[in-house]
Amino acid sequence: MTVRYSLAHEAVSLVKSGNRVFLQGAAMTPTLLINALCERYNELEDVEIIQMHTEGAAKYTQEPYKKAFKINSCFVGGNVRKEVNASRGDYIPIFLSEIHKLFRHNILPIDVAIIQVSPPDKHGFCSLGTSIDVTISAIETAKLVVAQINPKVPRSHGDGIIHLSKIDAAIHVDDPIYSHENVKPNEVEASIGRNIAELVEDGATLQMGIGAIPNAVLTNLHNHKRLGIHTEMFSDGILPLVEKGIITGEDKKVKPNKIVTCFAMGSQKLYDFIDDNPFVHFKEANYTNDTAIIRLNPKVTAINSAIEIDMTGQVCADTIGQFQFSGVGGQMDFIRGASLSEGGKAIIAMPSVTKKGVSKIVPFLNTGAGVTTTRAHVHYVATEFGVVNLFGKNMKQRAMALTSIAHPDHRESLERAAYERFGEF
Repeated sequence: MTVRYSLAHEAVSLVKSGNRVFLQGAAMTPTLLINALCERYNELEDVEIIQMHTEGAAKYTQEPYKKAFKINSCFVGGNVRKEVNASRGDYIPIFLSEIHKLFRHNILPIDVAIIQVSPPDKHGFCSLGTSIDVTISAIETAKLVVAQINPKVPRSHGDGIIHLSKIDAAIHVDDPIYSHENVKPNEVEASIGRNIAELVEDGATLQMGIGAIPNAVLTNLHNHKRLGIHTEMFSDGILPLVEKGIITGEDKKVKPNKIVTCFAMGSQKLYDFIDDNPFVHFKEANYTNDTAIIRLNPKVTAINSAIEIDMTGQVCADTIGQFQFSGVGGQMDFIRGASLSEGGKAIIAMPSVTKKGVSKIVPFLNTGAGVTTTRAHVHYVATEFGVVNLFGKNMKQRAMALTSIAHPDHRESLERAAYERFGEF
């Protein structure tokens, strides 16, 4: 079908009742089209929304719009958290590296994919910008593709392109894409960053996400050399290291001399850095998060977070008890890939206590909590009180090691719980 340029409400008229609709996410969330779709709530029913993490208000989870929509999410952000945990919404536990199979193997066939792209180049190709992740598999398999064409979308290098002829309806917008400013680490996060930075070797390949702890690690790497990036996402924290020639990628085995990622989120400065920059290579999530590919790089150092970890090393990173807080994402992909990498280090990093002073190192995970990463996969665990390596340690040794980096206020109770479970401690 030849692309039709239209108003937002005309473009989303392609969505019918009972359709399954994919929404591109992160910075590329196509808000104008989403809002126009929501305004059709009186005309539609049982429209299923498939997404990872979107930005904005997510009106399809709010009254009165949500009566026409049900969300079936592969990740859970703050804007959909309440609805996912309600009776009408739900969450699919799945590795980021395998979401593409839902679409390509016709497990969850897509009727309409709603995306945001750059204007076409002279050859008619638009860029998917900063969110490639699972979007390619969605648009390749969707019956219809509806797009916002926005000159504010950076043209990223790599695999994230779609020809204009593959878009069935489009609108023109000229709005800034979503941005996140850098988060400044607090004292606890800065301590965790220093502890982790001591584990990073020259020539390492890094995986880390967005937030204060990754930023704290990166600020402590200014004396390192020849670092590389192979990650599922990155943010502004890497920019000073690129500018100083510390992140070069020259020691990587997979796409050396390039930053490899499947999405990015940050400030306008970050988007300007990405725009038409061949140093940054965007790939699908089934590539960036493929354990067999990750392990080929040297000294892969993967830094991931946790909500809580029990004294045997089981990590919960996506639920608070039975409440679905986020998602499985790519943690296991990179924990395993780093562990199998020559000289690699898989690190779980977290403050020792919550903001309310509750220990995040616990005798048992909360009732209903999901095990995001098994105790057999967990190697390094870091808090503000130090780093321990659980690899090769038995259950008693793990309990002792984790207690040593717990908050001092909770060590006695953890020792008592360990004694009750394992005997002499």
